[in-house]
Amino acid sequence: MDEKKGIEITTQSQASVVSFQSASISDTEEISTISKEIYDFIEKNKPSKLIFDFKQVKFFSSQVLGMLLNMRTKISAHNGEVIIIAINPQLHRVFKITNLDKIFRFFPDVKTAIETTRTSED
Repeated sequence: MDEKKGIEITTQSQASVVSFQSASISDTEEISTISKEIYDFIEKNKPSKLIFDFKQVKFFSSQVLGMLLNMRTKISAHNGEVIIIAINPQLHRVFKITNLDKIFRFFPDVKTAIETTRTSED
């Protein structure tokens, strides 16, 4: 059985959701392709919220952290926010160790992320 690669981007309640499709995100070429796809999406759609869904992910390389920081910079240019959801505790530790847990907001699921961020904007 082939493991799915890449991402799926959907829009829900004025938020764009980037769902990683593979359990391991470590291939440099794959990360580069994913980055370009997300950059193009941001340029075209200028979402106010970009939610990264890590539900399927069990491992990622440090290059993914760089990609998330780049996306945050890109989306901040038009007052957008990067949000991370459904990340497993071992991967969340990487954000804590690198102090990136202070830069990104984390939620258990899309619904909670959208509701909480909508409430904080009102």
